[in-house]
Amino acid sequence: MSLGVLDNISAIYAQNNLNTTQNNLSKTLQELSSGSRINSGADDAAGLAVADGLAANETALTQSSQNASDATGLLQTADGALSQTTSLLNRAVTLATEAANGTLSSAQVSSANQEYQNILTQIGNIGSTTNFNGTSVFTGTARNFFVSDGTTSGSSTYSDTVGTLSAASVGTSVGGAGVDFTAAGVATLSASTATNVLTSLTDAIGDVAYQRGTIGADINQLSSAQSVASSEETNLTAAEDNIRATDYGQAASDLSKFQVLSQTGISALAQANSVQQEVTKLLQ
Repeated sequence: MSLGVLDNISAIYAQNNLNTTQNNLSKTLQELSSGSRINSGADDAAGLAVADGLAANETALTQSSQNASDATGLLQTADGALSQTTSLLNRAVTLATEAANGTLSSAQVSSANQEYQNILTQIGNIGSTTNFNGTSVFTGTARNFFVSDGTTSGSSTYSDTVGTLSAASVGTSVGGAGVDFTAAGVATLSASTATNVLTSLTDAIGDVAYQRGTIGADINQLSSAQSVASSEETNLTAAEDNIRATDYGQAASDLSKFQVLSQTGISALAQANSVQQEVTKLLQ
């Protein structure tokens, strides 16, 4: 290479290499400080697209798990109310069995009927006042609970129905509405209606048990859906982390390498710049 002053090719090479080293050093420091190897689309365009897609799936699954949990809470609320209803009906069975016995006086039968009426009123109150998140539970209409990973193929809708609960409809049977205590011979407990009342109470207890069984099956289904959503969310989080997370072992090695290259690059650039100064010696 001839000795000249118009262009310092050695210095240009050294400067270009130093710029590349400084860029790589800056990127490595960013990875180490942020904990992520993808801090812009330029770092890994394909990886960023995959990671962001996984993050969207995770968000949907997290909320889906909460959806299933809320739905389970509503159904458990209904189950708890029906459990109390069964206790009330069992007490009513005791009263009806007692009233059917001819040893009671009319006043005693009247007292038993008063408690029986209170039980029917309380069952109606349970049905009308039980709510979850401000929404009535015993509506007799289907509710849809949504679980999804953010995609069409990964979405499921669970339709569950909690039957109505009142003195006119206690429980839900296979054939439809449960026992109606407002019917003749059932509305009032009396030495003439006790047998009819007792039969209706037994049927009502069976219908409530059927309703609780249906709710229990729905709870198990939603609990399973929640477990699947939580497990999938955990696995997707791990996959996203593998894409985004900084490999600190590799980054630490790169840091040492680029620090050395930076120092040697600066030294090389200084040496390249000093070479042209030798031209002045020829002019002395």
